[in-house]
Amino acid sequence: MLIAPLDWGLGHSTRCIPVIQTLIDNDFIVLLAACGNSAELLKQEFPKLTILPLQGYNISYSKKRMLFNTKLISQIPKMLRAIKQEHHWLKQIIEEHKIDIVISDNRYGLHNKTIKSIFITHQLAIETGGALTNSLVKKLNYNLINKFDACWVPDEEEPNDLAGKLSHPKILPKAPTIYVGVLSRFKKQLIEKTFDLLVLISGPEPQRTTLEKRMLLQMNKLSLKMVLVRGLPGETNKIINENIALTILNHLPAIELNRLIQSSKVIVARSGYSTIMDLITLQQKAILIPTPGQTEQEYLAKYLAEKKYFVSANQTDFNLETNMKSLQDLNQTKPLVSENKKLDVAIKSLK
Repeated sequence: MLIAPLDWGLGHSTRCIPVIQTLIDNDFIVLLAACGNSAELLKQEFPKLTILPLQGYNISYSKKRMLFNTKLISQIPKMLRAIKQEHHWLKQIIEEHKIDIVISDNRYGLHNKTIKSIFITHQLAIETGGALTNSLVKKLNYNLINKFDACWVPDEEEPNDLAGKLSHPKILPKAPTIYVGVLSRFKKQLIEKTFDLLVLISGPEPQRTTLEKRMLLQMNKLSLKMVLVRGLPGETNKIINENIALTILNHLPAIELNRLIQSSKVIVARSGYSTIMDLITLQQKAILIPTPGQTEQEYLAKYLAEKKYFVSANQTDFNLETNMKSLQDLNQTKPLVSENKKLDVAIKSLK
């Protein structure tokens, strides 16, 4: 079994952790494929598993919100070349490592007619900000997904869904589509709240660094007991900070991060879908800050704020104190996530 998450941020890798663990629990022999920070994270979580080097799509992002989608769309030819290259890479890996099944989290080229191939995505409909581009991108998306034997969607059925129209479009792909429930590496526990605020920085550069700088400026004005996790696995350089009430960490393994989130009263994080699944699983109060111009995150933050699960805030005019007061208006209960039997059933069907 080969598992390969996309390298855009760490979310694709983190949501693959419960998939990998369930495969191991079901006696599959698992190989991983990743590079960069994604590979570093998976190495920390599964030190005994082999990680095959697989280059990412190396997509660059605009610093300006208005140019985010324009720059992303301009790199579609580059993405298609990367998809073609990973498709050829898989053919070689199948022969070298005797692969029987591949599970690809948003890597479109990892399918082969000689083996069973599964595609994981919560974005069946991709939000671009315009009706015409939505339609064109959805058509391209479905053409690529339909080359796989099945599509696994990490979400619940309506009305307890988390991704709205992204994961529940009116028309599904032709590839058999299965909703495998919320995928989170975390488990809900009874842990005393010892921190007032936890800020989780994540996502692609340069916006990761931009948010980190903005948050540090505001956090250093507060006397709360706080932690900032930078989302940089493998990073050895540390930020020197004089605020003794603020602890700054580069990265934490899943077990430690699980405890830290649950021991914090309020979380501030990107509205990446994997982060949302983690926060829902742990029933945490949170302020979501979408990556500027990333229409998927903007849609998710708005959709879940309308359900009053979380508070949504813009990065450009973010005010920590003001947004923390808005948490009082949230629903006290979120959809409860029990043990995910859907994933277990889907994986056992592969035997």
